[in-house]
Amino acid sequence: MNNKEDKPKKDGEYLSTLARGLSVLRTFTRDNPEMTLSEVASATGLNPAVARRCLNTLVELGYVGKRGKLFLLTPEVMGFASAFLESVNLEEIARPHLQDVRDNTGDSSSLAVLSHLDILYLVHVSTNRMIRLDAGIGTRFPAYATSLGRVIVAHHSESFINDYLARIKPQKLTDKTVISRVKLRKVLNRCRRQGFTSTQDELDYGIISVAVPVFDNDGEILAAINCSTATTRVNQEEMIETRLPHLMTAAKKIEQELRRYPILVHSIRSASFR
Repeated sequence: MNNKEDKPKKDGEYLSTLARGLSVLRTFTRDNPEMTLSEVASATGLNPAVARRCLNTLVELGYVGKRGKLFLLTPEVMGFASAFLESVNLEEIARPHLQDVRDNTGDSSSLAVLSHLDILYLVHVSTNRMIRLDAGIGTRFPAYATSLGRVIVAHHSESFINDYLARIKPQKLTDKTVISRVKLRKVLNRCRRQGFTSTQDELDYGIISVAVPVFDNDGEILAAINCSTATTRVNQEEMIETRLPHLMTAAKKIEQELRRYPILVHSIRSASFR
């Protein structure tokens, strides 16, 4: 995700220095685990001198390391994720139900939320089967190319969907990836009517998934859960027919659990696309 596309509204309480430092941290990804100063400056849109000060501060604090002229994240950044997971009990709430889905279907199952223009995996229950593109806690993918992302976006308001479609810059991840905004809108409308969606070979070849929404106590979209597996195991029609009932049951149980944890609901909602 391009941090230059996500500039929040500023007021008197906004600390631009902190925002710049966080934008530097978020620049490091699976595709860019190590970067030079100039690469960080280009990716964040920061002046090289500002990027250098941010990097040097993060190095001093232990969140960024150096290897020659290359900068990289250190395990210290995991402390942020650990604090979230420990404080809101999300694993305790969702994992048992995702495990039921995995045990009943043989597929991996995940819970994700919308974070800016991406989906962000918060809980993941895997299988021993190898697929080309695996996911785990903290994994991010473009929402438009995933069943999880489409379910979440589709169940927001029309103005939200318009804003989302205006801000994304869809790219062909495979020759199956839908990148037309007109076609994406039709996909989202169908998803909203059906209450679920399925994707195949759009995020990567050989991956098929189906996802359903998870709502909060007010009936507002909060997250989504899915099943995903290899296309060699099942076709799309069978995937929907056999996996959807298990997902819908798990979603209802997770929604019931969430009623007991309003802090968790508020936390997830605060991190969503805005």
